[in-house]
Amino acid sequence: MTRSMFSAGPRRVLTIDFGGTHINCGLAHGEQLVDNIALECPSTTLLQPLLPAITANLHILLERHRVPAGELAGIALGFCGIVDSRANRIASTNGKYEDAPGIDLIGWALAEFGVPLQMENDARLALLGETFVGAARNEKDVVLFTLGTGIGGVAMIDGKPLSGRHGQAGLLGGHFPVRIHGRPCTCGGRGCAESEAGGWALPGVCRDWPGFAQSTLAVADLNFKNIFEHAAAGDSVAIQVRDHCLRVWALAAVAAVHAFDPTLILYGGGVMRSAEIILPYIQQVVANETWTPWGTVKVRAAALGENAALLGGVPLLRNAGIFCGSN
Repeated sequence: MTRSMFSAGPRRVLTIDFGGTHINCGLAHGEQLVDNIALECPSTTLLQPLLPAITANLHILLERHRVPAGELAGIALGFCGIVDSRANRIASTNGKYEDAPGIDLIGWALAEFGVPLQMENDARLALLGETFVGAARNEKDVVLFTLGTGIGGVAMIDGKPLSGRHGQAGLLGGHFPVRIHGRPCTCGGRGCAESEAGGWALPGVCRDWPGFAQSTLAVADLNFKNIFEHAAAGDSVAIQVRDHCLRVWALAAVAAVHAFDPTLILYGGGVMRSAEIILPYIQQVVANETWTPWGTVKVRAAALGENAALLGGVPLLRNAGIFCGSN
């Protein structure tokens, strides 16, 4: 077993990661994710009807690994919406699990498991995981972007995830404006990084691109995997769309550097299958187009993938004063 910073009697932690298409339940012990179970759910799902299945999966994890009574420290919950972590409540959703703000999840955890529950935004929880045992270990000033269906962006300063009065600080990096007269975004704005180079916007970006009808993309599924593959094969429209996305992602990184003063920017998400193209491009733009007289911000791939938020549950509970083991 990997030696843990909680190695003197670390206690188990249950973590729930509410994603856009799945709910992942995990059991962590010190620095290790021991096990996890994923629950698939449709895009319009309410949370209340899913609680019995979530409860059952968490009990399966405890029983499967014979976690004794008293060895469970608590439950960490990462939610895909705005979370007021100081008040320990879900403040707002964005079309997913719309009933969540009205559910007494703290009471549910006490009734079903007899332990406290701490909530946080799922992207902030993933960043905690990466700084705990991932690619940002020993770093205190970090921005994490997740490139996928949307563009997630979270920030940490001096070892603490930014939250702000309304729980939004550092959280909306995908909505940095990158084009003055850009495409409409789900947030109500125009020209956001997400509406210009997020997965949900990609089909519209491609179809509106000059020459699309003659492109090999016209008969392909319009996703990032195919964009990068068709670009590598020499399709001119695919190359232009790929380069457009690279530039948008890099401009969001520049904005993050000037807004949050990180020493490290991490990138995760499914698009990072093309990390060998994406990371050097963004690193060069960050080096050339940011004002950082102290040095150059590092650009790096996240390391923990879908497990980042599950592992972030340990430091989340620790930071909330819930005992997970000795430092």
